Amino acid sequence: MGHLAMLAFSALVAGSFSLGVMAAPHIAPAALNAPRFLIAALLVGAAALATTGIPKSAARAPWRYLVLGGTFAIYFVLMFEGLKTAAPVSASAVFTLTPVMSAIIGYAMLRQITTPRMALGLSVGAAGALWVIFRADWEAVRAFEVGRGEMIYFWGCVAHAAYTPMVRLLNRGESPVVFTFGMLVAGCVLVTIYGWNDIRATDWAALPAIVWITLVYVAVFASAVTFVLLQFATLRLPSAKVMAYTYLTPSWVIAWEVLLGHEVPPVLVMAGVGLTVVALLVLLKDEGH
Repeated sequence: MGHLAMLAFSALVAGSFSLGVMAAPHIAPAALNAPRFLIAALLVGAAALATTGIPKSAARAPWRYLVLGGTFAIYFVLMFEGLKTAAPVSASAVFTLTPVMSAIIGYAMLRQITTPRMALGLSVGAAGALWVIFRADWEAVRAFEVGRGEMIYFWGCVAHAAYTPMVRLLNRGESPVVFTFGMLVAGCVLVTIYGWNDIRATDWAALPAIVWITLVYVAVFASAVTFVLLQFATLRLPSAKVMAYTYLTPSWVIAWEVLLGHEVPPVLVMAGVGLTVVALLVLLKDEGH
């Protein structure tokens, strides 16, 4: 069930790259993410009340939610800042570097060991991701020419990678939906405080339709649903395996780009995407040993 949750996670997350690139020029990242966290918190909170309820014990050590909410707020704000200039496929390739970072942070926090096969899978995936990020250009690799948007988003992905092991470290028996609700409320408060000037300066009535479509999509599907899926899987699988499913994201993004009628990457770049899929298969095979 943890694997199925992450398969759905990767498909839903991919949509936020293609839609985010279209919406990013029209609204400040914090102004978009404050209502996104609010809508997601309301949805997850309603789901929690309808299912497990929200026990008083969940309010113990509220600082945990501030840490997790702040971590994910950093990720999302930097993601939309990066998407102002990064292409959706290359941005999603940056996202696939999170398993390597998650494995390192998972070891530091939880002493989760990465097996040789997992290390091979992570290395193959990272190589494929870098090939896409550098646009299959050896000269760009040698000069380490990384786009500004990709670099900004990379630091957001560091925060995302830290989030996965932190969930397991800070969870005290709360159900995924309740824990997600606490994190979303904290994230909403932090992003609202950080982006208050941008929120006030935004002419909400004049925003184009793509911004509202993106806001609804990222709030419902790429926030509320994926947060629950991620936490569900994190409590059942090692951090590196959870994040391994991000290797499917560039493939899903290409599917989104085709559906939206956008340009797809050249064949040489697609080879890097193929390596990310191979990496996932290597990591999944490890599950049977």
